[in-house]
Parts: sequence; structure tokens; C-alpha cells
Amino acid sequence: MNSPRPSRFTSHRNFGKVAVLMGGRSAEREISLLSGNNVLAALRRQGVDAHVFDPAERPIFELVRENYACAFIALHGRHGEDGTVQGALELMDIPYTGSGVLASALCMDKLRTKLVWQAVGIPVPRHVVLAATSDWLAVARELGLPLMVKPAREGSSIGITKVTAAAEIKTAYDLAARHDTLVLAEEFIAGQELTATFLADRVLPLIRIEAPDGNYDYHHKYFSNDTQYHCPCGLTAAQESAIQTLVLSAVEALDCRGWGRADLMLRADGGSFLFEMNTVPGMTDHSLVPMAARAAGLGFDELTLKILECAHVG
Repeated sequence: MNSPRPSRFTSHRNFGKVAVLMGGRSAEREISLLSGNNVLAALRRQGVDAHVFDPAERPIFELVRENYACAFIALHGRHGEDGTVQGALELMDIPYTGSGVLASALCMDKLRTKLVWQAVGIPVPRHVVLAATSDWLAVARELGLPLMVKPAREGSSIGITKVTAAAEIKTAYDLAARHDTLVLAEEFIAGQELTATFLADRVLPLIRIEAPDGNYDYHHKYFSNDTQYHCPCGLTAAQESAIQTLVLSAVEALDCRGWGRADLMLRADGGSFLFEMNTVPGMTDHSLVPMAARAAGLGFDELTLKILECAHVG
């Protein structure tokens, strides 16, 4: 993994005035506000001069006019997690948390993420790009059933459908296409659903997810208490270490930095398949990154400070 880029900051006493970017204009605005307010409260508890800043309500150039020294990005989805805000902050020479412009843009696009990973030998599910004119039967034959249909540039499971019959693919495509012009059909991988958080140059303990009926959708991610999270994840130390090493390779391939979370499946035969990389993961009461941090001995407040300490420009 690339060496962490140097930060301008050495302790929370000299972070200066910090903008917690939250809300925004994406379909994930609701979750961003939950994440951002949790981060804001944590930073303030640690004595950081942190303030709410919602780019949907104020021009982002006001960060310069109001003398903000740093930005903690808690924006999920488009116009926050896709490199656009990161580019604006770089133009203003304001350090920010998380991955840079290129990595953010790549990771927001599930297709391009897979293409990069495939190029370096990281296993991903088989997939095809769908169009309104696609041959649905041919897609089902190529990928098998069931399969997943999803918008390529949305998060939080928005617009995703598990398809069990070829006749259902068109309806699933129409739903996904309402959220994005780029739609993927993806091989369904049966097995254990895992998530791996990276923080600076290490991967935190893995979490195994058990959602009702295997349906880890928007509701079960953020609002349901029925989803079970296992950390320790139940794998052997050797299995967990191998997956953590694979995740570090995936982080390196995309040039991610600071923090993030990879989602993957572990098949019964031991094969691991990466699905996506989240460069601004959730920080809500149901979110996975704080769970992994707790398992590593980091409380929520300390986690937010460590993320902020990795803030960078360029």
C-alpha cells in the first residue's frame, strides 16, 4: 500500500476551523446527515472547532471566505464521494479526509472499479453492462441465476434487485436505470458477506453480515435491528489475514487513502470476491466502520480524530 501522504496536522489542537461536509444533493442525503452529525458531535467532544457545512445549501467556495482550515467529508454518493468535492477542495487548497480525486471517481463507478481490479488480478464477480436493448435471456445464460442488477454509480443498495428469473431482468433494469444511465448485471455469489475497513495503512477486523433472508438492503443497513453483525467474523486467523492482505492490494490498486471500506463475499470453497470500495463509508449508529474500529480498540471519537489526522491536499 502507498505510504500515507503527510498531513498538515500533528494534533487536534491545530486542526483549525473544520467543516464537516454533510447532506449534499445525492440520493443518500438522509444517511449523510446522520453520519455528519455523528462526526460533528464526536469532533466537538474532542475539542475540535467543527461546524456543519451542507453544500446543497451553501456554495462550497464559502469555505475559503469563512476561513476553514480543513474539511471532514461525510457526504455519501454523487457530488461528495465521486471526486467532485475533492477536486473543489484541492483548488481551494483545503485539506480533506479520505481518498483523492481519481480514487474517489473510480470507486464511485462500480464498473471501472472492477476493471481496475481485474487488471491486477483481484477477483471480482462476472458482470455485463445492460442496456434497454439487451437480450435478457442471453444475460441470464452468461451469468446464471440468480443474479444482481444494480446502478453502477449509486450506493447504500439504492436501485439494486436480486433477480431469480430471466423475465425479471427487464423490470430490474428499469428500476436501476431510474438512478443511473450505467447499469450492471452481476453474477450472484453465494457465501458469507464480509466487510473490511481500512484506516491509514491497516485493515481493521473483518465483520460478517447476516441480514434477514440475505437481503442487506437500504432499510436493513441503516434502520433495522434485525441484521446481525459478527466481529470477530468467525474465520480462522489465517483466513482473515489473507482477506486483509487482499483488501490492502485492492486499496493500492485504486490509490485510495485515509480510510474506506471494501465489501466482499467469501464462497464456501474459500474464494473471495470483491464487489466495491466505499471511500466515504457511513458513520451512523448502524454503520460498519465504527463497529470494526471498536473491535480494534478505537472508540468513535478516537476514530474520527484518526480520520481527520489523515487529511491531505492532492
